[in-house]
Amino acid sequence: MNANKYLLNLFLHQQVAYTILLLFFALMLCSGSATVAQTTKNKHRIVSVNAAEISTGTNSKAIVNVTIINGLGGEPLAEGCVLIKGGIIQYAGKMGDVSIPAAAEITDAKGMYLLPGFIDSHFHLDRTKGLPAEFLQHGVTSVRDPGAWIEAYDEERKSGKKIPRLFLTGPHFDMAPPAYPYDAFIVRDNYEAIQQVNALADQGATAIKIYFRVPPGMIQAICSTAHQRGIPVTAHLEITEAMIAIEAGLDGVEHITSFGLSLLPKREAEKYRQGMLADNNFRMPGRYNMWKDININSAAADSLVRYLVRKGTFVSPTLGPFEYQAGDGAVDSSKLSGFNNMKAMTAKLNKAGVRLVLGSHSMIPYAEKGWAYQREMELWVESGIPNARVITGATIENGRYFRIDDRLGSIEKGKIADLVLLKGNPLVDIKAARAVEKVMLNGVWVSSNE
Repeated sequence: MNANKYLLNLFLHQQVAYTILLLFFALMLCSGSATVAQTTKNKHRIVSVNAAEISTGTNSKAIVNVTIINGLGGEPLAEGCVLIKGGIIQYAGKMGDVSIPAAAEITDAKGMYLLPGFIDSHFHLDRTKGLPAEFLQHGVTSVRDPGAWIEAYDEERKSGKKIPRLFLTGPHFDMAPPAYPYDAFIVRDNYEAIQQVNALADQGATAIKIYFRVPPGMIQAICSTAHQRGIPVTAHLEITEAMIAIEAGLDGVEHITSFGLSLLPKREAEKYRQGMLADNNFRMPGRYNMWKDININSAAADSLVRYLVRKGTFVSPTLGPFEYQAGDGAVDSSKLSGFNNMKAMTAKLNKAGVRLVLGSHSMIPYAEKGWAYQREMELWVESGIPNARVITGATIENGRYFRIDDRLGSIEKGKIADLVLLKGNPLVDIKAARAVEKVMLNGVWVSSNE
């Protein structure tokens, strides 16, 4: 009996020790998972390439008596107040519900409208000196250039002028013969493409841009690698049908014209595709000739819209570069009809709930230098998109597209104070977005002479 009791006690002690050991390893595993998750989160945190170069406001600021349009799509808040300290929004709400610090620098904005700084999903430097600084003066506090060497911005970054946050992709990926050799990196196979994705990610690229000659198999390899590095992929499509490219992994599509192949009968689409394969410049008249015949109410258009909604794909229409206005002289009916269909398709996407984001293309036919962003806003409204939706496309939706919406894109407590103060109400008249009174970047008011 004593031997049996001894063996029983030994067994129980072993079971307790085994249980403690299991609990220890479980705790270690949880701790390790948390550490890995935190490391991954930090590794994938997307920041502008010039983040360290942007000065931060240190003193307290209060913007009072202002109507707040917070970028989230809700009703504006009249008689509002926004408190800022250390470049961060501390309070955004009613005047009467907060005490303003005695030492705060006060801006009385009675009769004015405060919005999040505008975010531009499709900005091009176009070798135009001073363009980023001009956009900042006009309320654009963050830009993404989808297709330019990161080094191309060195002169702007060293100019001494305040410029927006730069979310750069590096050169776009293309195949020979490239449409824009100056801004392209030629990829000849998947291995080369993968190496370039990693090189750009190491350099601080915030997204990857694919140009239209890259085939679907390579798109898939690029997307897989970029997603492993925690950065999104967008594309300008002309030769690959959009749904095939999105299925390969794209997060976003640049230009409404990228959907042409999806909307044409297969035979007609192939004619366009072969024309593009033969000559990059075929697209210049070819886009309008294609789009003038597109039926935006077709089954193909409805199918595309449902697919984009289901996939949650971001679309930056960039209507500005395709705009055509009938003047006093002879009218190009192909361009006029084609552009009208582009606008109508953009409105259709919006009505269905596709994630439209606003991009300017920087230099466009019907906008003065520096005002392409505001012209794009106006084109959305002219297409039939409500003003409030234009504003969310310019702010929080672009924040989500860039993967920075935890910090930027809306006026909320804890977010970075990138703000634009307007003299008029853009919810009533979108042209009020041109009436910029003041711009704040990182909690610092940008002087009009900078």
